[in-house]
Amino acid sequence: MPRRAGAAASPSAAVTAAALSLPWVGGGRAAPPGPARPGPAETLRRPPVRPVSCPPRPEPAAAAGREAAMSLLSALVPLLRVYCIGLRVILHQLRRRFQPRCAPASVSPETSAQSRAGTPSLSAVFPTQNGKVAIVTGGNKGIGYQTVKHLARLGMHVIIAGNSESDGQEAVRKIKEETLTGKVEFLYCDLASMKSIRQFVQQFRAKNCPLHVLVNNAGVMLVPERKTEDGFEEHFGLNYLGHFLLTNLLLDTLKQSGTHSHNARIITVSSATHYVGKLHLNDLQSRCSYSPHGAYAQSKLALVLFTYRLQHLLTANGSHVTANVVDPGVVNTELYKHVFWVVKVVKWMTAWLFFKTPEEGASTTIYAAVSPELEGAGGCYLYNEERTKSADVAYDEELQGRLWTESCKMVGISDEASRLP
Repeated sequence: MPRRAGAAASPSAAVTAAALSLPWVGGGRAAPPGPARPGPAETLRRPPVRPVSCPPRPEPAAAAGREAAMSLLSALVPLLRVYCIGLRVILHQLRRRFQPRCAPASVSPETSAQSRAGTPSLSAVFPTQNGKVAIVTGGNKGIGYQTVKHLARLGMHVIIAGNSESDGQEAVRKIKEETLTGKVEFLYCDLASMKSIRQFVQQFRAKNCPLHVLVNNAGVMLVPERKTEDGFEEHFGLNYLGHFLLTNLLLDTLKQSGTHSHNARIITVSSATHYVGKLHLNDLQSRCSYSPHGAYAQSKLALVLFTYRLQHLLTANGSHVTANVVDPGVVNTELYKHVFWVVKVVKWMTAWLFFKTPEEGASTTIYAAVSPELEGAGGCYLYNEERTKSADVAYDEELQGRLWTESCKMVGISDEASRLP
């Protein structure tokens, strides 16, 4: 009998229609695992099943925001660490400035007064160095200039290695006037260029003179992200790799110049920022995330690791050469040109009280170069003319060796250390 319009469909027809509306029926997809399928009556009461929608993908703007936040954090953490360690050093210097100190008995009354003022006359307390030769990188300004002046006053023949001919020659002229000695000269050497370093060594060797003291002093601080001539990040390339190559190229001359009673000496200038430095062996060029504070601290830590490894190799070779690293403290020099303007203003107003003078900053370097107390002693971290503990990570011999090997590859020299214990 034909069905009347508007009559209800049979239960079986309704079940079939409902089943066809479910997402797992048709299209070749299998029913999802779960309990047994409901009966006809239950199916009629259930609402249609809607397909599950995936959460919307994050907008590019949100991803960019997170990336910017992470970048800011990676720059902010090293900045805070560097300024915190700097503040600690400044407070320590301030305490020392107001502590009474006794001058050595061998010092003249004039020198005693200078010592109490915090500016000792170093030539009065160290033996003369006639006949000895020294190289000081960055010796035309700041700590380097004071180092050259005092070594020349002690009778050394000092060669200033610098990247500015005019500044270097002016420094030579002034030092000759102040010390009344002609034993100072300038040779061009750009530590940001491996080619220039090799040319400098060739020029020095052409003089056929010995080398008793090498002072690795030059450096840059908190510069914006940029590369050296050879494509290295500037802090790591100039502060560390430049001195690494220079020292290795001059090692033979230093070994020939040292004797059992008078070792040749290598002095490398680091800083307290090495305590907060992180050495990223998989990213020494700071390509992943650049922070001027982090890059600077890393270069200073690398110098400490390098010095300790170098001393180990010198001892293993039985060489009459010692290697030490010095911390000059917080010194009022031109290195602060790249700090924030607020810091520049504070420095301008308070440096006379909180910062060391360049001469005070040079005192530990000169002590390491000529003091009889350090004869034959190497692998020391020196601060305020005293042996001090460096960062714990700096004593990691495996890290020292890995950095040395990687540095040899970067500057293109053979790793003779791999054949030593």
